Amino acid sequence: MDEEEPDAFLDELIRKSTRSENFEDVVLPVPDQNSISLRAEGLVKRYKKRSVVKAIDLEVRPGEIVGLLGPNGAGKTTSFYMIVGMIRPSGGKVFLGDQEITKLPMFERARKGIGYLAQEASIFAQLSVEDNLHSVLEYQSLSKSERNTRVEELIEEFRLERVRRSKGYMLSGGERRRTEIARALATRPAFFLLDEPFAGVDPIAVEDIQSIVAGLKRRGIGVLITDHNVHETLAITDRAYLLYEGAILKQGTAQSLATDPEVRRRYLGENFTLERYL
Repeated sequence: MDEEEPDAFLDELIRKSTRSENFEDVVLPVPDQNSISLRAEGLVKRYKKRSVVKAIDLEVRPGEIVGLLGPNGAGKTTSFYMIVGMIRPSGGKVFLGDQEITKLPMFERARKGIGYLAQEASIFAQLSVEDNLHSVLEYQSLSKSERNTRVEELIEEFRLERVRRSKGYMLSGGERRRTEIARALATRPAFFLLDEPFAGVDPIAVEDIQSIVAGLKRRGIGVLITDHNVHETLAITDRAYLLYEGAILKQGTAQSLATDPEVRRRYLGENFTLERYL
């Protein structure tokens, strides 16, 4: 990560729902959470006397892709972790709909429909792809037949048939990412938080991930992404928040941020060009 050490990292397995072979077609039902948003209000984080996040507000609505961007040390990672539940805020609140979830641990947020994809490899290296998927579904209220069916759906939709019996440590960066996303979506979240999803993958895999994220939007899932790869992130976001020195410098559509003189001067660079995926 690019900045402050979190207070504590909760090692939870939090995984959730699905997509299609071409990452285009909807197969499983959309979460019925259209009136619920995930939002942060006045989030603050202090380490001793130093404020690293200064009262930020943000919101993710169902069916939209939102970016959380900023240079190193801007506070974006800390802000993201407070929303995920890995760091306790010094001030402010996090809400899922009308329910405050600020103090809930990660696994409780997962049960309420917030999926999370970590930057670091999170699959079990010694388990096969299909066993990695089974490992998450074992904790769901499903029969063995239903679990098997769900695993087959995930394998087909994420094009994992060729590697279904391969151990986690044998996968390429793109295959690992697809497996992690499939597992994270196995239980059908309403919101999905992605931490550096484009890290450590090749250009072809980047396109696959962009396609998967676009599919989540079509299914009505709200997505929050933080990533250093600003080109790839802005290519798929509907809106983004740009953090600078712990505060939100600008927010808006990808196009409005890409053409904003202050954003270009402080973050993107004068030669930045936006190429939209969506």
